[in-house]
Amino acid sequence: MSVKLAALQSALRSSLGDKLQALIVDHDQVIVEVTDADYIAAALILRDDKTLDFAQLIDLSGVDYADWGNGVWSGLRYAVTSQLLSINLNHRVRLRCFCTNDDLPIIDSLIPVWNGANWYEREAFDLYGIIFTGHPDLRRLLTDYGFVGHPFRKDFPVSGTVEMRYDAVLKRVIYQPVTIEPREIVPRIIREETYASGLNAGHKP
Repeated sequence: MSVKLAALQSALRSSLGDKLQALIVDHDQVIVEVTDADYIAAALILRDDKTLDFAQLIDLSGVDYADWGNGVWSGLRYAVTSQLLSINLNHRVRLRCFCTNDDLPIIDSLIPVWNGANWYEREAFDLYGIIFTGHPDLRRLLTDYGFVGHPFRKDFPVSGTVEMRYDAVLKRVIYQPVTIEPREIVPRIIREETYASGLNAGHKP
């Protein structure tokens, strides 16, 4: 482990104190995990503490841990992860927080801390159904306004439930039940036993 990485871990433990639920280092990526009760307070420390100085949020996404690790996952299902960057100190950290209710995942919005979280949180709401409390304009971002469900959830059907098409008679876009029959396509490779030897038959060393 590098001296710089060790110093970052020490600063995180010192500044976050009892708000730090877990600190994980995986492939030189530092992951800080906090509870939803400490989410905003921890974010403010990460931003304002001069030993950390994570002034920039560069990404935020939802995660669905259902059936993660070949079905051995037994923790909470939904989490929000934020990638943070300290420009002045040139280090990064991932902030992770789990939603305590699997049936209705709710978490505080990070917009009061990093205003750039706005569209990232809208995307996580759209694709995972995570509700961000305090978000000023929580609407779908990538799917249509009439879309039903959240397509990045593990239990969302692969082919969806409805399809959209333009109706020339009604002169508008309409939704109708999916007409595609679900099927599993497994690529097959048929190769004769003499395939390789046949290719090399005409070549001499």
